[in-house]
Amino acid sequence: IRAAIGVAVAVGSLLLVAALNRVLAPRMVGDVATVLRGKALRLRVLDAGWVFDFTWQCGRFVACAPFESADLSIAANAHDFLLLARREEDPDTLFFNRRLCMEGDTELGLWVKNTLDGMEWPVFDPTTWYPRHVLAHVKTWWAAKAV
Repeated sequence: IRAAIGVAVAVGSLLLVAALNRVLAPRMVGDVATVLRGKALRLRVLDAGWVFDFTWQCGRFVACAPFESADLSIAANAHDFLLLARREEDPDTLFFNRRLCMEGDTELGLWVKNTLDGMEWPVFDPTTWYPRHVLAHVKTWWAAKAV
C-alpha cells in the first residue's frame, strides 16, 4: 500500500507542476526565477493529506521526490487553495485567520506571495479541467504538433 501511495503522490506532483508550468512559468520574471532556482518547495493540502514537493530548474517547475525539509512549505485546505486560485480570497486574510500556513524561509515566502499577487492570469475555473475539456485541449495540441 505504501508504494501505491508514493506513486499517487508522484503522479500528483507531476500534474501539479504541469499546471504550474502552464499557468505560472510563462509569467515568471527574471529576479523571481533567480530566487526560486533550486529551492525545495512544498505544497500541502491538509484536508486531503496530500504533499507535493517540487523545485524551479531551467525555467520550469520540476516534481521531486519528497524532501526531508523544504525551504518553503505552504499549507491549507483544498477549499482555501481553490479560493486563492479563483482570487476569491486574499492570502493575507487566510494567513491571519490561520487558514493558510507558510513555513520555512520567510523572505522566500514573501517573494512567492508578492509575485503571485502581482501576476495577471485568468481566474481559475475548475470546469476547464473536466475530462472533455482536457481531452479537447490535448487533441488541439497534438494537431498543432502534427503540422
